[in-house]
Amino acid sequence: MSGRPELPKIAATLYEEIKDIAIVSPHGHCDPSWFSENAPFPDPATLLVTPDHYVFRMLYSQGVALEDLGIGVPEDKRDPREIFRLFASHWHLFLGTPSRAWIEYTLRKTLGIKEVLSAETTDLVYDQIAAKLTEKVFRPREAMEALNIEVLATTDGALDSLDAHAAMRSSGWQGSVIPTFRPDDILNPLRPGHADNIVRLGDMTGEDTATFAGFLTAIEKRRAFFRSLGATATDHDVPFLMTGWLARAEIETLHGKAIEGALSEDEALQYYGHMLIEMAQMSADDGMVMQVHAGSMRSTNHEVLAKFGPDKGADIPIAIDWVRGLDALLNRVGNHPNFRLLAFTLDESTYARELAPMAGHWPCMRLGPPWWFHDSANGIRRYFDNVVETAGYWNLAGFNDDTRAFLSIPARHDLWRRGVSLHLNDQVERGVFGLNDARRLAPLLTRDLAIDAYRLED
Repeated sequence: MSGRPELPKIAATLYEEIKDIAIVSPHGHCDPSWFSENAPFPDPATLLVTPDHYVFRMLYSQGVALEDLGIGVPEDKRDPREIFRLFASHWHLFLGTPSRAWIEYTLRKTLGIKEVLSAETTDLVYDQIAAKLTEKVFRPREAMEALNIEVLATTDGALDSLDAHAAMRSSGWQGSVIPTFRPDDILNPLRPGHADNIVRLGDMTGEDTATFAGFLTAIEKRRAFFRSLGATATDHDVPFLMTGWLARAEIETLHGKAIEGALSEDEALQYYGHMLIEMAQMSADDGMVMQVHAGSMRSTNHEVLAKFGPDKGADIPIAIDWVRGLDALLNRVGNHPNFRLLAFTLDESTYARELAPMAGHWPCMRLGPPWWFHDSANGIRRYFDNVVETAGYWNLAGFNDDTRAFLSIPARHDLWRRGVSLHLNDQVERGVFGLNDARRLAPLLTRDLAIDAYRLED
């Protein structure tokens, strides 16, 4: 495994001061049942390869069949050792990517594997990882403590029972794993099964969701249920950002058509644009932080979608107009003192042009960290270079890892902390501010801004 480059003197000093701060992971996609059941992770391939779209999208781009990586294959039909061998034989493909850095850190620092991964060492490394996974310290609950994770948020659909979260609460376990309310499936008519999901929402809440008033009340009930289990935030996947407030008669008409699955694409966008404002108003009322993730065109490979379903590595960044897209929402709710909006983008061109100036004005807005394709050493550098001069530091939301790969969480936070240290080193060397200010900012960017942005201490 390659060693990490040495940090410049000031960056090294700052990094030493923040590298062991407890990890706050306020947005991610880990499975809550891992922590309610606390079973060992099954094998190295299931841990590192099959669930990681960063990994299998790269392999697919070089001609590796997704089936050979266990995608779309029942667990009892997979050969995890063969999957890991295939991955290791293509390990060179990840040179220069953040995936390489994350996996190397996970192997070396988190799991303590000393062998260098290669086609020749694959079985030895596989066996060493498999042995580690049998140790109690690498079970999910124990690993939370061993990896110094203070709080971890999952992302859960609006119709999720949250049984795993309830089981954690009733077990007496002291770890902090909290849900996040993700209502896309009941709000966005362009999602499969939208009309059926509105009916299911009514069944779960005892409300008549065929009426718009009943629909809103049902959503409020689900939000309250999520909050009862610790949720502090909502999350919205917004492929095409367009908000607009509709008169009551208009939205009731569109809701009636949504129940029938009869909305045109333009009507569906109008409906969803209105519902995002309804969600913002609910956030102003109940205090839940509203996250908007925008700028990803989903499942662009139609053959892969048809065969394997969504989230298979074919989601691609697209341009987003944040100023016009959020105009109606912000001018209705953006000045409310209890409303908090965290914005995440895959369109880096909007950092300096739109998002940083918006976060530097609207009191509700905080700018989320580099997301997805940009969660990398260079992406972090570009982010700071583009946003700080206009948004400052206190209008940023700190860091979240947004990962499904639990054991990679320390690796991702370490990459951010090194990026923070390098950025502050540059600021000090250029005379923007002094070392004392840099030492104040380093823990703020590491932990404290995320705690504040997500209202985790409220």
